[in-house]
Amino acid sequence: MTPFKLTEELVVEIEQLIEQSNDTELNSMLSTVHYADVAEIINELDKDKATYLIKLLDSDKTSDVLTELDEDVREAILSSLSTKEIAGELEELDTDDAADIIGELPKDQIQDVISKIEDREHAKDIVDLLRYADDSAGGLMAKELVKVNENWNVLTCVKEMRTQAENVTRVHSIYVVDDQDKLKGRLSLKDLLTTSTKTHIKDVFIKNVDSVNVNEDPEEVARIMSKYDLEAIPVVDEIGRLVGRITIDDIVDVIKEEAERDYQMAAGISQDVEADDSIWDLTKARLPWLILGLFGGAGAALIMGGFEEMFREYTVLFLFTPLIAAMAGNVGVQSSAIIVQGLANDDIRGSISSRLIKEMLLALLNGFILSCLLLIFTWIWKGDFLTSLAISISLIAVIVVAGFIGTFVPLFLDKRGIDPAIATGPFITTSNDIFGILIYFSIAKLILGI
Repeated sequence: MTPFKLTEELVVEIEQLIEQSNDTELNSMLSTVHYADVAEIINELDKDKATYLIKLLDSDKTSDVLTELDEDVREAILSSLSTKEIAGELEELDTDDAADIIGELPKDQIQDVISKIEDREHAKDIVDLLRYADDSAGGLMAKELVKVNENWNVLTCVKEMRTQAENVTRVHSIYVVDDQDKLKGRLSLKDLLTTSTKTHIKDVFIKNVDSVNVNEDPEEVARIMSKYDLEAIPVVDEIGRLVGRITIDDIVDVIKEEAERDYQMAAGISQDVEADDSIWDLTKARLPWLILGLFGGAGAALIMGGFEEMFREYTVLFLFTPLIAAMAGNVGVQSSAIIVQGLANDDIRGSISSRLIKEMLLALLNGFILSCLLLIFTWIWKGDFLTSLAISISLIAVIVVAGFIGTFVPLFLDKRGIDPAIATGPFITTSNDIFGILIYFSIAKLILGI
């Protein structure tokens, strides 16, 4: 199968067919296109054409398309649909996706949409999910799953599973509960097929099962599922009752969003924005860290002003200022990036002091090698050994301090419950620039006896 590729020609052709109301050709063209690719097409259309296409396609497909659309496009389309039409689309979705879409509707419309969902059990499950915060396992889970009672025999279990599986898109696991719906374990399909029909489930199910609480952080859920290679994980409430499950496709979205958020934070963008957002939104997201950089640069200029006398006698020191600042920033970002990655993957072991010592020893080794190279270069270039030595020793000190700051700051922020990803951006670069320049000129002044 050839991968789908969105082209400008295809978008233009679809727009023309919509303008001509050529429904037959549109249905023929899009009937074999995956719903995610249809969503990609609709994202390129204006509101009226996008709504036309949504109403034209089969409800089974358009419900899935809605989940893949950009939020602003989906919001525009939903505003053009009646509450009955929205309810019809939601009936075709899993409860987690339906709850996400309902959560985006105006508050005065939510109750009206829910009341028009004909499958009352489906509506009840959606309402139940709306109780949970978006940044929790409960807000991420779906209610659709297959569960069996530990007191059933295999024959009864199979009959019940057939009924439950009708509403489940993918059966990843079979969960076992007691009479109070408390999660007891999971059932192997192999054991189910190879066991006598009269055998009770409590005699064959697997008691060890990973689960998460409804209030668990989605990032922690992602970590657990990644660590144990799980395709789905059951969710339990405060008293251990099975209330839902989270599947791998939802976790992939969590990982993607977290990666995007960390990347933006590392680049000095304080809010979650996209390239298509307004200039004002993009400015608000970028300006705070740019202001920090401005003050950091001003601070560095003030520090350099305090060594003005030294510049007159040793102009060469000024030439190496950008190198010192750059090395301080680079080393700090490298150290903080490794620590942040380790914290995200839960790979950081031992005390903070042992981690700091390790990073400082690493910085010392790197600094020694780089300083030796710089000493040789500067000595050959300028022919002044003492000045070259001052610059080189300063570089070692700057690199060690930058490594310390780059390691300590993210660990400190993590201990305080603050996202350590902030430490890989302009914050760490600016602070290291200032400390680096101060250390550079102070050591150089001391060695040169100025």
